[in-house]
Amino acid sequence: MAAYIIVEVDVQNPAEYEDYKKLTPGSLVNFQGKFIARGGKTETLEGEWNPKRIVILEFPSFELAKKWWASEEYADAKALRQRTAKTKMIAIEGV
Repeated sequence: MAAYIIVEVDVQNPAEYEDYKKLTPGSLVNFQGKFIARGGKTETLEGEWNPKRIVILEFPSFELAKKWWASEEYADAKALRQRTAKTKMIAIEGV
């Protein structure tokens, strides 16, 4: 069953965050992850949620999504993201 990681991002340091955006795609390869949405246009349809940036990643399984997040391949990029942006991130199983 597919799984998704959904991230709400508030970039604090745009210049350094660009480096994060370059590092992340390579870290997904061994976990068969791919971007579904990556910072495109958003519009709030209900409620008071007004995210600045949304990223959605897809993985073949919940386990692979979690392994990617905890992986050595993603470690440097994750540390860079955590320094340059405030984020909220969840993993969710698909149907």
